[in-house]
Amino acid sequence: MNKPFDIGSLSVGKGKLFLIAGPCVIESESHSRRMADAIQRITSDLGMPYIFKASYDKANRTSIHSFRGPGVIEGTRILQTIAEATGLPVLTDVHTAQDCPRVAEAIDVLQIPAFLCRQTDLLVAAAEAATSHNRAVNVKKGQFVAPADMRHAVEKIRESGCDRVCLTERGASFGYNNLVVDMRSLPIMRSFAPVIFDGTHSVQTPSAANGVSGGQPEFIPVLARAAVAAGVDGIFLEVHDDPPHAKSDGANALHLNHLREVLERLLAIHQAAS
Repeated sequence: MNKPFDIGSLSVGKGKLFLIAGPCVIESESHSRRMADAIQRITSDLGMPYIFKASYDKANRTSIHSFRGPGVIEGTRILQTIAEATGLPVLTDVHTAQDCPRVAEAIDVLQIPAFLCRQTDLLVAAAEAATSHNRAVNVKKGQFVAPADMRHAVEKIRESGCDRVCLTERGASFGYNNLVVDMRSLPIMRSFAPVIFDGTHSVQTPSAANGVSGGQPEFIPVLARAAVAAGVDGIFLEVHDDPPHAKSDGANALHLNHLREVLERLLAIHQAAS
């Protein structure tokens, strides 16, 4: 069963398209705040509900030498500071069960990374922490999981006491170093939970060369438009003001300069399709 819910004043699954956006990783407090402010100005102008996202730790980087972030203590402090200063809800990844209680104290949405969507202990810990602090859980669909099988992740979370759960489509593995999006996954998963479409990880070329993943960001608007036309509750975009120099996932990030135009078209499609 699809169960809509609220995150503060933002509604999930109740008919209004919302945005989750921000840099892949917390690069610094000043950069994260600058990105949150810039994206909030755009979404405010467009009347689009907005959740700021950034990760305190990227535990699944291709190379051991890659930048991972400031860690859970400093990262949650930065995100909480941004939330308090802007009034925005915030989202971050959790990679271990032991991080969940600390994260839930400060963060509105605990996100389960795609590679970990079958990890029962992590799903249960996130659900229990979210319930204790009136938070929500967003589970990214694994690149290796059939859409209908994501029902099991939802059931694990709901049976652990948390009804505030949504799913995110981010592409499926298609051979090596490539992802494709099967738009059938959106209505399939939406039959049992609100669904978000990740337009930036869906154009990633995972672990392509030189120890870093590549991407095809020119296709972000195309896939995002198709997803909104097919029917989703929210859009997830990694947005950066200087993608070539981003410390994580710059190759598949949307440049900040293109965000307004992309969102304007998505909102027009959503209105026409509603």
